[in-house]
Amino acid sequence: MKSSLILLLLLFPGMLAAAVEPLVTPSWLHNNRDNADLVLLDLQDNQNYLRFHIPGSINTNYAQWRVEKKGQLKNMPPVPLLEKMIGSLGIDNNSHVVLISLGASAGDMAVAARVYWTFKVLGHDRVSILDGGLVGYAEKRVYPLEKGNHQLKPKTFKASYRKQMNPGADEVRAAIGNGTRIVDNRTRAEYLGIYSGGGKERAGRLPQAVHLNYDWLTINGGGKLHSPENLQRIYASSKVPLQGDQINYCHTGNRAALGWFVSHEILGNRQVKLYDGSTQEWAASPALPMEQPVKLSY
Repeated sequence: MKSSLILLLLLFPGMLAAAVEPLVTPSWLHNNRDNADLVLLDLQDNQNYLRFHIPGSINTNYAQWRVEKKGQLKNMPPVPLLEKMIGSLGIDNNSHVVLISLGASAGDMAVAARVYWTFKVLGHDRVSILDGGLVGYAEKRVYPLEKGNHQLKPKTFKASYRKQMNPGADEVRAAIGNGTRIVDNRTRAEYLGIYSGGGKERAGRLPQAVHLNYDWLTINGGGKLHSPENLQRIYASSKVPLQGDQINYCHTGNRAALGWFVSHEILGNRQVKLYDGSTQEWAASPALPMEQPVKLSY
């Protein structure tokens, strides 16, 4: 038994790595930023990053985390491309990655949640988000910042793709038929069909969807999440269960990533999934049903 355990550790050196929290505080980050396995991944645009960032942070271009070409969806890139990109940043399978957004808005937190979800889909569980982002870290003016560029030596990152975390349109349609709770994390106007989300897409929502605006999940729409207790109240008022099969969607899978993160990682619903294609894919296909806005009569 002992020899078998040693062999496993040799083959998979990160298998017994300490579990990490999905959300970390500025004080935790300041106290732990010299840990040898810690990689601080800054998600600001590069110009802002060069002006100010947490010491030791490396910068990544968020656009690289989503395919965005003419005629294609803004989806998660192919696994081999992500493996190469993540490794080039100096991240390997033993790294504890802390994602740092600007933290000025719920949208910033959604960006962090989207990258977090990508790491999870790739089988990498040692990832956290800095609650409040860079704004939260710097607001008390007690922790240091630096400017300029910082890079790490490239490493090898190998994914273990979790297909079950990344359902396609057919799987979402089947889930709707099976009674899975569908959660719309777009704005109220998009949910009601007043606004389609862009382009010439059909307005409306996925069948049986309930609405939970993504920016309700942060304090005053900023970069810091509500407490778990307040999140539970928000979910209850929106008729979103805390447990059970659930799929979050928005327009391109960005805002819904924050809904997924809160449900799956903070409130502990391991049955929730993110629909990456969201309405950019669903509304573009006439074969996929949508609930249309209610027609008013006077």
